[in-house]
Amino acid sequence: MHSTNAPLMSRGMKAVLTSQFLSAFADNALLFAILAQLKAEFYPEWSHPVLQMVFVLTYIILAPFVGQVADRFSKGRVMLLSNLFKFIGALGICLGLNPFICYGLVGIGAASYSPAKYGILGELTGGENLVKANGVMEASTIAAILVGSVVGGILSDINLMLALGTCAVLYALAVIANFYIPHLVAARPSKGWHFKKLFVDFWSACRSLWSNQESRFSLVGTSMFWGAGVTLRFLLVAWVPVALGLQDNATPTYLNAAVAIGIVVGAGLAAKFITLKTVSRCIPAGIVIGVMVVLLALQTSLFPSYVILAILGIFGGLFVVPLNALLQEKGKETVGAGNAIAVQNLGENSAMLIMLGLYSLAMKVGLSVISVGIGFGTVFAVAIAGLWIWDRARKQH
Repeated sequence: MHSTNAPLMSRGMKAVLTSQFLSAFADNALLFAILAQLKAEFYPEWSHPVLQMVFVLTYIILAPFVGQVADRFSKGRVMLLSNLFKFIGALGICLGLNPFICYGLVGIGAASYSPAKYGILGELTGGENLVKANGVMEASTIAAILVGSVVGGILSDINLMLALGTCAVLYALAVIANFYIPHLVAARPSKGWHFKKLFVDFWSACRSLWSNQESRFSLVGTSMFWGAGVTLRFLLVAWVPVALGLQDNATPTYLNAAVAIGIVVGAGLAAKFITLKTVSRCIPAGIVIGVMVVLLALQTSLFPSYVILAILGIFGGLFVVPLNALLQEKGKETVGAGNAIAVQNLGENSAMLIMLGLYSLAMKVGLSVISVGIGFGTVFAVAIAGLWIWDRARKQH
């Protein structure tokens, strides 16, 4: 069991953060390496987003089961096996197997890994250190996403097999790092496996968390944030040539990097200034995110766009980190931290599919990308404002 007085940077915590950084780095480098492979092998354009859809769908399909796995076994060992799945998937791509199937294996590993990586934080530390641990985890993850994406693209330009092989090696190193995580007792050990019971238990966890006001508040907020984040990535790719008149592929990547750097800063600020008792402070940050998207859509110059996206990222970090910590705390008290994160993953990935679907529909009916950006930012700001009003109303009753 964790101690509220446990040091933040224990040996186990360092091992978790190292494993997470390597794994997230490889996840993002691998995505760009596979996209380069699809391009080199003349796969049709429409197949590129299908790759991401396969990844997201593994999260949704496995959502009823991965939280149970994270809580019924030692979370460190679950993380180890999850990284092993990722390694096998990356190795399969290196050996010339179907990239969609292999990336699906990586998705299975990622879906299994997520509840364990966040759930284990509450077992290695507690109290206000849990918010700080989440801040460090979020910052290191975003840094890995940022650097991994760039390195994946650079290595793919040098040599495709070098890029794919590097990803496989990084997953192997993540597996090794997992061996240094202490063998913690399973949070909710259970005998026997019955898939129907797992499914029923998962929906029971869903009902429990969605019926609790604080956990529901966290689930809605984090789902909206990550759904919007994925949509913004695609929006930037379409927006840059129209608004800035730049046709290169690098500029959208650099703009995404500005968001990522901002989130790292925001995550650090959240760990310093927001506690579990003051989570509501994060809500205005969500409204600012929407306002920044509207301001971005109206830009025609590159430098102000970088500034706006960096500010957007800072407020994004301030918004999402406290909500993650709140859900872990409430989940640990009710359905288990692993189950709570699995329910969160279902909400976030469902939001991603819905928001991307709406974005695609808006583009298909002929709306300009600038109009879509303004509408997207406005709707997001209004939705978060509604969440804020709802939060204040529930506290008055």
